[in-house]
Amino acid sequence: MEKVKFGIIGVGNMGSGHLSSFMKGKVENGICTAIADLDEKKLAAAKENNPGTYACYASGEELIENANVDAVIIAVPHYFHPPLAIAALKKGLHVVCEKPAGVYTKQVREMNAVAEKSGKLFTLMYNQRTNPLYKKMHALVKDGEIGEIRRVNWIITNWFRTQFYYDSGSWRATWRGEGGGVLMNQCPHQLDLLQWICGMMPSKVRAFCHFGKWHDIETEDDVTAYLEFPNGATGAFITTTADAPGTNRFEILGSRGKIVCEKDELCVYRLKKDLQEFLKTEPNAFAEPEYEFEKIPQSGDNPQHVGILNNFANAVLGLEPLYVDGREGIRCVELIDSMLLSAWLDRAVDLPFDDDLYYSELKKHIDVSREKGTQDILIDNSMSFGGTK
Repeated sequence: MEKVKFGIIGVGNMGSGHLSSFMKGKVENGICTAIADLDEKKLAAAKENNPGTYACYASGEELIENANVDAVIIAVPHYFHPPLAIAALKKGLHVVCEKPAGVYTKQVREMNAVAEKSGKLFTLMYNQRTNPLYKKMHALVKDGEIGEIRRVNWIITNWFRTQFYYDSGSWRATWRGEGGGVLMNQCPHQLDLLQWICGMMPSKVRAFCHFGKWHDIETEDDVTAYLEFPNGATGAFITTTADAPGTNRFEILGSRGKIVCEKDELCVYRLKKDLQEFLKTEPNAFAEPEYEFEKIPQSGDNPQHVGILNNFANAVLGLEPLYVDGREGIRCVELIDSMLLSAWLDRAVDLPFDDDLYYSELKKHIDVSREKGTQDILIDNSMSFGGTK
């Protein structure tokens, strides 16, 4: 195989962006040979905006069954990620899946089980893991630069979205169509990064989710969550699509220092003495530990979506290891679902939680989910933070 042949399932906002990357030659060892969408208008728009010699199919299932492809990119509404990934893997195709891995943990576990047995490569579009700042944070924590984690805080509120944004898609911000709001749409990247960089998952979550607080939607658009970790660390995760100006500040405090990621730079504080040791032995009541400070600006390659696609194509060809194991996607879904479940039940939720309990609660909301009666509109994602949906 000289180049990996890709099929793109879903050519809406994200899928059309991936198609453009292939047509512009940005994926060095990959070509697009097929696209699919249930909406004929989206297929027509894709062909007009990105002309090429690829086949068109009326559904993802049809593409998987008939197209001349080695791999598929799944860029459809969230509920369909696992079933299409399962179908493709069982057909013997490699799979790139847009975030999130799914809506509820039960379906994601089924997908992961198939991926495990398939022998095919499976990745999630966690393009934020290619950001050099987050890669540096991951390395600093993993290498013990700030010691054992004591506190994790992320305020991510620069997702501002107008009502027009939500009205642009019949599936957006509905329980039946999307399965969630800001947590399910905007925050999968941050929730993935939180557990990836920290190297551990929370063991308990208590979240307060406000549903349709600022927009005419039925899902959450304002969330404040408290986190507890197995080692005794605590944390907070705060997000909304209605703050302006918004904030994006990720802070990790450890026993030997602190890392703050904000405004495209890292601020690293390295304590000269272990924090707990200083706390217990220092005779001065108001003394504070001394530290060294380093500022690390954004620099280096930040390939984002194209970086994931290039890595995936190269991994299929055996040229480099796969960067993101798609099975890790369940951790983000666990975090999202635990926050929603905590809000619905009005109590703290231990992780892992009962998959069936979450699905039963989700079903209650799906059963009363309203029909929006709007037509889907292609919108320009270039103005979206981080190039996400």
